[in-house]
Amino acid sequence: MKVQAKWINSSLIMIMMATAIFLPSPHQVKSADGGVYQTLFENDGRYLVVELLDDDLAHFELTFAPMDGSIWTTPMVAKPDYPGPSQVILPRPYVLETPDLRLKIDPITLCVTITDLTREPDLLLTTVCPASEELDGLSISQASTTDLYGLGEFFPRRADINSNLMGQRRSVSNSYGNELTSYNGGNVGNAQFPILYALGGGTDNYALFLDSIYQQSWNLKDDPFVVYTTDVAQRWYIMNGPDLQDLRRDYMELTGHPPVPPKQMFGLWVSEFGYEDWDELTGVLDSLRAAHFPQDGFVMDLQWFGGITRNNSQMGSLAWDEVNFPDPTAMIAQLRSTYGLGIMTIEEPYVSETARGYADAKSQGVLVRQCGEAACAPVSFNQWWGQGGMVDWTNPDATAWWHDNRRQHLIDEGVMGHWTDLGEPEVYDDRSWYYGFPESNLHGQADVHNIYNLMWSKSIWDGYQRNGVERRPFILSRSGASGSQRYGVAMWSGDIGANMTSLAGHLNAQMEMSLSGIDYFGSDVGGFYRDAFDPLIDEDTLYTVWLANSALLDVPLRPHTANTQNAYHTAPSLIGDVASNLANVRLRYTLSPYLYTLAQRAYRDGEPIFAPLVYYFQSDLNVRALASQKMIGPDLMMATTTNYDMDTVSVYLPAGGWFNYHTHEFILSNGEWVDTPTTIDGVFRAPLFVREGAIIPEMVVDDTTLNILGQREDGTVRNDLILNVYGAGNFTLIEDDGVTMAYQTGAVRETAITQAQCGTDWCLDIGPASGSYVDAPAQRNVEIHFITADTIHEVTLNDAPLPQLTSIEAPAMGWMMTDEGMLVVKAGVVDVTTALHFTFTTN
Repeated sequence: MKVQAKWINSSLIMIMMATAIFLPSPHQVKSADGGVYQTLFENDGRYLVVELLDDDLAHFELTFAPMDGSIWTTPMVAKPDYPGPSQVILPRPYVLETPDLRLKIDPITLCVTITDLTREPDLLLTTVCPASEELDGLSISQASTTDLYGLGEFFPRRADINSNLMGQRRSVSNSYGNELTSYNGGNVGNAQFPILYALGGGTDNYALFLDSIYQQSWNLKDDPFVVYTTDVAQRWYIMNGPDLQDLRRDYMELTGHPPVPPKQMFGLWVSEFGYEDWDELTGVLDSLRAAHFPQDGFVMDLQWFGGITRNNSQMGSLAWDEVNFPDPTAMIAQLRSTYGLGIMTIEEPYVSETARGYADAKSQGVLVRQCGEAACAPVSFNQWWGQGGMVDWTNPDATAWWHDNRRQHLIDEGVMGHWTDLGEPEVYDDRSWYYGFPESNLHGQADVHNIYNLMWSKSIWDGYQRNGVERRPFILSRSGASGSQRYGVAMWSGDIGANMTSLAGHLNAQMEMSLSGIDYFGSDVGGFYRDAFDPLIDEDTLYTVWLANSALLDVPLRPHTANTQNAYHTAPSLIGDVASNLANVRLRYTLSPYLYTLAQRAYRDGEPIFAPLVYYFQSDLNVRALASQKMIGPDLMMATTTNYDMDTVSVYLPAGGWFNYHTHEFILSNGEWVDTPTTIDGVFRAPLFVREGAIIPEMVVDDTTLNILGQREDGTVRNDLILNVYGAGNFTLIEDDGVTMAYQTGAVRETAITQAQCGTDWCLDIGPASGSYVDAPAQRNVEIHFITADTIHEVTLNDAPLPQLTSIEAPAMGWMMTDEGMLVVKAGVVDVTTALHFTFTTN
C-alpha cells in the first residue's frame, strides 16, 4: 500500500509512503492559503488520486498509471483553477475532511465513502468504488437516494413524460457514444452529458460529474448504481451542497456558463428542409406579415449552398448557390432593414469531393486522415450527401483555417447564426486518425467521438474572438457535451416524429437537459417526419398544440419539417389554428423582457431558464418525477399538453399563491392539482401560472410589431416598460444592446423594481436605471398592470395623484380598474434615470 499527499499551488509538501499510514487524530494540515490538496493511494498496481478543490468539491482518478501534477481534465471542464478548501483535516488514517465533506478511503478496495458534514446529523451520501478490477467503471451506492436526474439528452424508453432517471438504464447503442436513436417514427438525439444528481429526502443531495469522453452505460435500476465506460481510467467529481440549486451552480461553474444569445434568438425563426430559392422564402414571409405574426428570422437548410444533387453535391462548400439565392449580401441586408429579420445557415462536418473548395481543404490538412502521417489520405465516405471526407474539429490549425476561409464570409455578410448538423458525428470511420490529444497520444475515434461537436462549437466561438467580431456567436447544434453551453450553443432534439408520444419524450428529455446545463433546448416544432403522424390527432391540431408548448420553452422557437416535395407547411400562418398560433407566438414576444433577463442571470450566475419544478420545490415529493410542468425562471410555471384529452390539463400547484396568467384567477394552494382549461376565448393555450410576488416585465406586441427588438412596420421602435405585478416582490430588469459582446464588459442597464405593502396600501418603486449601452433609450413609456383582489381608490406617482381613466385605450396618464381585477396605471413617457414611486390606496 502506498500513500502520497501534497499541496498543489503551495510551497508546503507532505509525502508519505508506507505499507500503512497512521496519522494523528485530529490533525489539521491546511488553512485557507494552502491551495488544492492532492493525495494518492495505491494497492496492487491500482491508484486512487484524490484532489480537494473546494470545501464542497472533490476530484478523483482511478488509474493504473497516474500522471504527475493535477488530475487530467477533458475539454468538457472549463475551470481548472479552484482555490482549494478553506481547511483540510486528517482525523484518522485514510480519512480526509473539509468543512463540508468527509472522504473515507478503503485502502484495499480503493472505495471512497462520502459524507456531508454540513447536515445535522452527518449525512452519508454514497460510496464510490471501482466497478471491476479492470477499472472500467464505477459503482455508486444508493444510500438514501430516491431520485436521479441529469445525464444529458435521452428520450425515455417508456412513453411517459413524467419520470426521472431512477430505476432506468441510460446507454447508447453506438460503440463510441453520441448518436441518433430511432424513436416512434423519428431519429432523436442521444448525447452524453455525464452529470448525475442524486436526491434523497428533503434537500439531501449530491452530484457526480464523470469527466469521461468515452462511451458510457449507466445502470440505475439496482443498488449499487453502476456506470461502465470504454476508458481504462475513471475521473470524476463529487459535489455537495444545501440543495439542487447549489449543485447545478457548482456544475455550471465547473463546465461553464452560457453566454447571452443574440436577443433575436428568443423570437420566431421559420425553417424547413428546405427553401429552394429566395422567392419561396419571401412567399412564406408575405404570409406571416399578412397574418400579423412577429418574426425574427429564417433558417436555411442545405439548399442554400446548392444542395446535394447526385454528382454535384456541394456539402462543405459553405458558398451560396447564387443561381437560386442571388446576391445574398444584398438580400440579407434587405431582410434586415425592411423586416428586421436575420438569417441562420446550416453547415455539416462533411465535405464532398465535388464541392467548391474541396481541393483547398484537402491540401490544408483540414480533413480527418487515415493515419498519423501528414501525407496520409483523408478518410472517405460514400453517403447520402455524396463522396467525401470530414473536418477534424479537434485540430486547432485546421479549424482556424476552415473558419477564416469558409465561414467568416457568412458572418461578414450578416448571417446571425450557425446551424451545425450531423455532429454526433453521424458518419465516421473506425480507423480514422484525428489530431485529438497529441500530448496523450489519443487520436482514435473513441478518443474524440463525444467531444467532436463540442470542439466544432469551440472553433466557431474562437473564430469570432480571433477575428474581432463584435456580434455574439450563436450555434444551433444537434449534438454536444457538457461544456457546449459556454460556446453559445443551443441544441435541438433531432429529426423527431410528428406525434404526441415523441413530443412527450422530447419534453422529458428537456428536463434532463436543463439540469445538464443546456438552457436553450428545442425541437422541430410540428415534427420533422410528418409521415409519422399520430392516428389519434390530425396534423393541424398537432402543430398548434406543439407550437403552444414550444412558444413557452424553445429557444429559438423554430418550426421545421422535411419538405423537399413542398407537401407541408411550417409557418404558423399556414397550418393549424392560425388564431391560436398567433396568440401563442405573440405570448412568446410579450414575455421576452423577462426571458432575456433570465438569460443574463444564466450567464452571470448559472441559473437555469427552463427548469423542472424539482429545482425550485425540491422538498415537495409530488414534483420529483414531474417533467410535464416547467418553471420559466423562478416566477412562471407552464404545463405542457401532450394528452389526447386536451380540453383541460391537470396542473399541480406547489404550496403557495398562484395566478392563472391568462384569466388572473388566484389560487392559494396547499400542494394540489387543479383542472385548467386550455381554450380561452376560443384560443388554445398551454396553461401558464405566475407565483404570488412575481413582477413580470413585458413588451408591447400588436399587428405592426416586426420583431423582438420592438421594431415596427412604420420604422419606429417601441421600448416601453410594461410591468405585470402580482403582489409583494421584486425584480431587476437587465437590458443590453441585444447584439454585441459588450454586455460582458459591463455595457448593461439594470432597473430595480419592488412592490410591498405600506400599511393597508401598496407601494411600487421603479428605481433609476443603472448603467447603459450603445443606443440605450433615454426615455420610455411606463405602464403598470397590478393583478389584485383589492379595490383601488387612488393612485399617486411621486406623491402626485393620477387621474382615474374611463378607458384603457385613453392615451393620457392615469389609472383604472378592469373587470378582470387588474389595476392599469399609465405613467406616460419618463426619463429612465427618474425614480418612480407609486402608491395604490385601498381604502
